[in-house]
Amino acid sequence: MARMKGEGKRATEGAGAPAGSEPKSAGLLRRGQRGPSPNKTAQRRETIVRAAMAAFMEHGFADATMADVAQRAGVAKGTPYRYFPTKEALFEGVVQEVIGKALFGVEKETRLPGEKVGAYLRRTLLPAMHDIERAGRAAVARLVIAEGARFPALVEVYRREAYEPLLRRIQVLGREAVAEGELRSDALVRFPHILVGPLWLGMLHNGLFTQAGVLDIGEMFAAELDLIFGPAA
Repeated sequence: MARMKGEGKRATEGAGAPAGSEPKSAGLLRRGQRGPSPNKTAQRRETIVRAAMAAFMEHGFADATMADVAQRAGVAKGTPYRYFPTKEALFEGVVQEVIGKALFGVEKETRLPGEKVGAYLRRTLLPAMHDIERAGRAAVARLVIAEGARFPALVEVYRREAYEPLLRRIQVLGREAVAEGELRSDALVRFPHILVGPLWLGMLHNGLFTQAGVLDIGEMFAAELDLIFGPAA
């Protein structure tokens, strides 16, 4: 089988910092010298992650380079390695920033007194689904599908940081809905994938069949909530 473009040099770039990049010891502070503030460090890390997101979306994981990420972020070539030692670690940072924060925001929100599970999902998770394409979360999922077979580390990161946490959260809510009589069947507990099925169908459709029109993933998710929990009151 012919090797795909970039599978050699660029795909293996993430093995570590390139020769001539700033060594870790160079980052040690001299006596009395102050380091960057935590806010500045966090801002630079976010800048690098956003630059990586743009590079991955434009070139794919295999052909994106740490040097390109550094250029987009406006930092020295060795700087991304101070935050992310490999390209795989940088992709994990992208998943945590783009998807993990959205899921964490949902998990922080507790159900209001007397709030049904269906209503809770409409209040907390549905807005993230309406925003899934614009925020880049769908594009990240499509990247994993496209390159995951060649780079299993991408699949593992996505599974750990995005896919399984969402399924576990749905299972917990499904148990609550069954216990409270909102759902008669425990199907959502046994197969939490039912609720996220429209997301994956929409993401695949919007990546492969754009000539047939773009699907509104948020509206598809809302329709699935109606089918499972009944129409919103």
